[in-house]
Amino acid sequence: MSYDPNNIFAKILRGEMPCVKVYEDEHCLSFMDIMPQAEGHTLVLPKEPAETLLDLSDAAAAETIKVVKKMAKAVKQATGAAGVTIVQFNGAEAGQTVPHLHFHIIPGSFAKAKVHAKEMVDPASLQELADKIAAAVE
Repeated sequence: MSYDPNNIFAKILRGEMPCVKVYEDEHCLSFMDIMPQAEGHTLVLPKEPAETLLDLSDAAAAETIKVVKKMAKAVKQATGAAGVTIVQFNGAEAGQTVPHLHFHIIPGSFAKAKVHAKEMVDPASLQELADKIAAAVE
């Protein structure tokens, strides 16, 4: 399957759609999940167009995992969670809902997390925690 440059995450990366940004560098963008499974649920996307991890270049994969690690530490610190779950789906059959590679960082108990991609929240309600996570980025 070829990459769809009109998927929602591609539009966010191009600035055509809004997001509650937490972190950005030349390789990745991190923002709050609009359908969080737990308070502080954050996403990390590589800027390189790739539908799944299997489509991503090795160089972009290396840079992306560095940002995932950085953001996981920040989410854990900002939320006070004892742990974080990092999830990444490859393909619709595996549960991927947006065809652009992304990592979910979900603080707290994954067993108590809400169902993936089911309940949307008001983006304005995410800003305070986004700021707190951004302040924790090292």
